[in-house]
Amino acid sequence: MIEGKKYIEIVKQFYSFLETEFSFKKVNEAINGNVFYDVEYKNRERIVSISYENIEGHLEIVVFILQNGKLPDYDDKTKTLHLSQLKAQVLSMVDKSEISLNNEYFIMFSANNELERKLLKGAKELRLCLKHIPV
Repeated sequence: MIEGKKYIEIVKQFYSFLETEFSFKKVNEAINGNVFYDVEYKNRERIVSISYENIEGHLEIVVFILQNGKLPDYDDKTKTLHLSQLKAQVLSMVDKSEISLNNEYFIMFSANNELERKLLKGAKELRLCLKHIPV
């Protein structure tokens, strides 16, 4: 288990590329007791949610494609894209050199436990995917 403030710190660090490369702004930090944490980033076209269920140990990274500036229905699989779904679509289009360059970008980050490893892996995958998914 991780404390909410620590989770948010790690997300801000590992996912800083959302702000620096993709023009996202952090719009929400939610800490619901010690059970659920969520950090959301938004730009004109998308919202990225990085949430964690502390008791279950479940990390969820979702990209919402905004419709007229509004969130789509969560069940709309064309506008609510889970990272696992994005990864399946995008990784076949990515060559090894791009993966290597992406890994180099994250070389300065270190993960100290299982959750941090999941967050770092998710950040690497999300950065690759965002470069290839249409708006």
